[in-house]
Amino acid sequence: MRIFVFEFVTGGGLLGADLPASLVREGDMMLQALVCDLAAVAGVECIVTRDARLAAPSLIADFRLVYGPAEFPRVWAQTLAQVDAVWPIAPEMQGTLDAISRQILAAGPRLLNSTPAAGRTAASKLQTVRLLADWGVPVVPTFGRQDPLPMIPGPWVLKPDDGVGCLGIRLCRDRDALCRYWDQLADGRVYVAQPFVQGTAASLSLLVKDGEAAVLSVNRQRIAVMDDELLLLGCVVNGLGAADARLRRLAGDVAAALPGLWGYVGVDLIVTTAGPLVLEVNPRLTTSYVGLRESLGVNPARLVLDLLSSGLPRPGLVGGLAVDVCLEVADAA
Repeated sequence: MRIFVFEFVTGGGLLGADLPASLVREGDMMLQALVCDLAAVAGVECIVTRDARLAAPSLIADFRLVYGPAEFPRVWAQTLAQVDAVWPIAPEMQGTLDAISRQILAAGPRLLNSTPAAGRTAASKLQTVRLLADWGVPVVPTFGRQDPLPMIPGPWVLKPDDGVGCLGIRLCRDRDALCRYWDQLADGRVYVAQPFVQGTAASLSLLVKDGEAAVLSVNRQRIAVMDDELLLLGCVVNGLGAADARLRRLAGDVAAALPGLWGYVGVDLIVTTAGPLVLEVNPRLTTSYVGLRESLGVNPARLVLDLLSSGLPRPGLVGGLAVDVCLEVADAA
């Protein structure tokens, strides 16, 4: 099987624009982890496009350098025509993942990711939370600009509705400060507000197929606050121990609510004393994937490829060691 691994930031998605060092590092970490895992699967050959401004990492893959935005469409179309499947690593913001997914499906290769419809829903934090709440999934209260904000005391969080990671997230000391800052925004993006919930920042790494989910890891997110902005410093894969019954049930409910989810999926949440609350769903590879193979002792890319011909792994197949994934090097945080 020939698989095109397309990492958006390093693979040509930002040709003609500046390459932020933090995004390049994070993108390369996920790219290298995935290609190494795929290269270990018998019969798999990887093709990777590469922004020519970046050196190609030492990986077992066919790297295709792209030198400018005018050249990218040709290389993209040529590569799609030569592969059996595509595994995109791209952000949801501004419809990026949706557009890439639809182009892949239109060209014919198998999409090794969630459907565009599921991706479009998950791209909006507000839509996702409302959908999950209707399914009875516990969520962090989330409000749009036209929604009345309840008089909840304490800090609030303002974030882009289609944002990724901690990019663009601002911590406001109270509801009034949130409203004042919200009124000053003029970047044209849609924002949502959430009360700041006390608890442990966490995520789930899931395998999903046909409305069902298997929990691969329960990860602790390392997040810091600097100048009222949240920074993702990294994560500890399987840093919160094995998934309990509540987390397994939550994962299953998320998969059932978004039946187009497929393959590797991340779920961000806050673990409180009263239980877990979902923040958002990431229908794509997340940074936690980088430490997954070491943590599990099995190849997660193979588990995803196995979904093409079989169901989810049986309970007890996975679960493992705590592995730290650091994003603090070279200003990556």
